[in-house]
Amino acid sequence: MMSEQLKFIVEQLNKEPFKKNFNLITFDSQEPMQLLQILNDVLAEIDPKHSIDIREEMPEQTVKRMCALLGMLKYKPPGNLSDVSSFRQGLVTGSKPVVHPILHWLLQRVPELKKRAYLARFLVKLEVPAEFLQDDVINDTSHQYEELVEAFKTYHKECEQLRTSGFSTAEIRRDISAMEEEKDQLIKRVERLKKRVESVSNHERMLEQASQLRVEKEREESLTHQKQEQKNQLFQAEQRLLRSQQQLKDLRQAAADANPESLMKRLEEEIKINSYMVSEKLPKELEGMRRTVRYLQKVASEPAMGQAELQELADKIKEADSQINQLIEKRMMRSDPLDDKLTLYRQQASIIIRKKESKAEELQEAREEVAAAERELKQRSSQAQSSDGEEVVRGDELKRLVGKLRGKGSVYKKRRHEIAELKAEYGVLQRTEEILKQRHETVQQKLQTMEAEKGISGYSDTQEELERVSAIKSELDEKKGRTLDDMSEMVKKLNSMIVEKKSALAPIIKELRSLRQQCQELNQEYDEKKAQYESCAAGLESNRSKLEQEVKALREETAQKENRYHYINSMSEIIEMQMQRAADEMKAYVSSDLQERKKAIREVYMKNISEQELLGKKLREEQRMVRESHGANMEQMTMWRDLEQLMECKRQCFIKAQSQVSIGQVIQEGGEDRLVL
Repeated sequence: MMSEQLKFIVEQLNKEPFKKNFNLITFDSQEPMQLLQILNDVLAEIDPKHSIDIREEMPEQTVKRMCALLGMLKYKPPGNLSDVSSFRQGLVTGSKPVVHPILHWLLQRVPELKKRAYLARFLVKLEVPAEFLQDDVINDTSHQYEELVEAFKTYHKECEQLRTSGFSTAEIRRDISAMEEEKDQLIKRVERLKKRVESVSNHERMLEQASQLRVEKEREESLTHQKQEQKNQLFQAEQRLLRSQQQLKDLRQAAADANPESLMKRLEEEIKINSYMVSEKLPKELEGMRRTVRYLQKVASEPAMGQAELQELADKIKEADSQINQLIEKRMMRSDPLDDKLTLYRQQASIIIRKKESKAEELQEAREEVAAAERELKQRSSQAQSSDGEEVVRGDELKRLVGKLRGKGSVYKKRRHEIAELKAEYGVLQRTEEILKQRHETVQQKLQTMEAEKGISGYSDTQEELERVSAIKSELDEKKGRTLDDMSEMVKKLNSMIVEKKSALAPIIKELRSLRQQCQELNQEYDEKKAQYESCAAGLESNRSKLEQEVKALREETAQKENRYHYINSMSEIIEMQMQRAADEMKAYVSSDLQERKKAIREVYMKNISEQELLGKKLREEQRMVRESHGANMEQMTMWRDLEQLMECKRQCFIKAQSQVSIGQVIQEGGEDRLVL
């Protein structure tokens, strides 16, 4: 079961859209982190929000996210993993007994789970505590959310119905555009007609008359429709009258022909047929259906079979076929005239039984057809009574229907005559069957007595099994439509041919037995070699995978060593350069030449240090001076700000005084002008 599960998972992962290119060994040798990443990829295919690298998040977050999605998808762990804590622990560690069933369950129903994940985003109900629902705003928002969820359900159902209904939006759009074009054309035609009519005198009166004419035409159509309905009702009443008269006529004829003997004979035939149907045919069919149901239930309850089990069943079937062929050959080798005669009688009896069953089936089908015709007749009668708009049948059509009914009446009489002949033949066959049954019982008793005397009890059962095979062959011949006499003649010919062919087949059968023995030996040797090959292939495959892993590890180690080598080599070169610089520095420092000594790094750094110390001393002196003069400078700045405000106030006052003086001068000049005037 586990191997079948792994095969299914590997097959699905190798297909679109995953394309993992796994086999059973490589998939089974995956690390826990890689197995969790594969599970995350499958979940991401179902819900794209989970398309992340699990190495970028904490294991607790990964397990929480996966468990939330699996709970939403209604995944139930197997019976041995029902404990939630053990399931979560197995998911954290990437345990195969936990991850493999999840993958198998997900890959079996990816489209269904995609749809469920899509709907879950919009149909998840938010659990709001009752104390928060006391707030009116939160309560209204919750109700609005529930209404939106219900609206989404309705719209989603309508969308699915439209998708499955076969409507095409492109066709609807084309129809709408065509209807709009027709509407525009009609509007243009109406406008053109209005323009034409406006030039005619008394056009308003003419339009009024046209509207009255249209109303009268509509009224005429309604009256015609009413007249047609009344004609249809009259015709239906006449038809009901004719049917009633015909039924009365048939009842009178049946009463005239109904004498006690014919009624008793008809009832006896019906009782025989019904008793046969109830006691033989229907129980056989019911038992066959029960066997089929039991077989199907047994098949459904059994676990899924693998390729090895199917191959084993096929081998058993082949073995059973070979045993049947051997039994047939043995029977052919030791057949005697008494068996031939009994076989002939048994074949005739089986043919009669099958013919009887076929006639019963035909009778059942005829009854079903009659019942269906009666139901259709009742339905048509009710439709005719409730219909109100059908066309009236004209004279020629009525004559055609009458001729058709007469033809069907003649066909019905002919069929009834054939049924009577078949019933008579059925009675003869039934009597023949009883006689043959009696003979068969007598011969069977004699045969059992002879078997007991000869000490070969049970031989007849084997013989009957072989005869069943012959009966199947005779069924095939009977299906070709041959009569009983032809079948008897054919059986005789076949027996003679069998006798003729026995001598020719005897050496071939002997040779065939030896060849079968060789074939069995070769098959056994082949199975052994195949098992050895499979075990060897599995071992080599496992060794190959181990060697590949070792090679991969060695290559990684080699790459690390090469990186280490290059790093050490670079560091050695850097150290050599530093040592060279240190030697040059020491040489320059101990040199007696002043110019060389000044080039030394120590001297340069000492010079820079002294310069920086002087600069720091100067800056500290400036800082001290700033601190000492800070208070006086702040007071002086305040005084300057007050002076600035004072000057600004004086400027404003001066501007104001200037404006008042100019206004007074203007007023004075105006007064002087008045005095002069």
